[in-house]
Amino acid sequence: MKILRIILIIPMFLALGYFGVRSYEHAKCYESSTAIIAQQCDAHGLAQGKLDKLTSIISFGLIKDETKEKLNKLREKQKENQNISNQNLRYFMIVLGILLIFSFTCTTGGSTLILAISSLISLIFGLINPILMVTIHKEVEHLGDVILSFESKGILGSISKLFDSGEITVAITILLFSVLVPLLKITTLIFTIIFRNYKFSHTLINFFKHLGKWSMIDVFVVATFLVYLTSNGNGVSIAEIQIGLYYFLAYVIISMITTIKTIKLLESK
Repeated sequence: MKILRIILIIPMFLALGYFGVRSYEHAKCYESSTAIIAQQCDAHGLAQGKLDKLTSIISFGLIKDETKEKLNKLREKQKENQNISNQNLRYFMIVLGILLIFSFTCTTGGSTLILAISSLISLIFGLINPILMVTIHKEVEHLGDVILSFESKGILGSISKLFDSGEITVAITILLFSVLVPLLKITTLIFTIIFRNYKFSHTLINFFKHLGKWSMIDVFVVATFLVYLTSNGNGVSIAEIQIGLYYFLAYVIISMITTIKTIKLLESK
């Protein structure tokens, strides 16, 4: 029975990795397409578009409006990548849900280990994927809706930006509580589960149990809004949540369950 569970679990972990990588690849393609569209819709790009449109009208369609055609192709590619990325994110969450249900059929130790590995995978994809796209628009006479700036940042990207802008204290705080502590915490949980029969594992889990409640949702929300607030402009800001947020939230939920189960596992020992 134990061998059968392992045979079933390994493909599910591989599926998590596969869907996570696929969603990441297309999320980055979506990000790139959106950035190019933003460049095409700045003041210079819109002016060129108006000129190409006028040329096409004057020539009675003999000269094609290349700017419009290029923009339409970019938007098609953008939409396609967004759909594929979101689709793979859904598949990831479905497999994660199956693993969560399957874990309840295992022993307490096996169940806790499955959840710990699942939360680690979710955390990795939460850190590397974009979490927020911010576009600043402004209506300009004769040109229309001009994009003044565009930014897409993940947790790691926002930390890098804060370092570059000189916000060292804030950057180190987010790096510590949104990246280093979660990684250290979840790897310690896995280590504790494997070596749960040893006394030192109790000391480790008690330490991270108290530290973990300060390194989850609240700090992550601060990190998210820092990305938004560091995007300055004199227009209308439009923020679009990206898939990294959902991966990180999945990590937060699963790791909380893992911590509770690990504590109960140690107490039973």
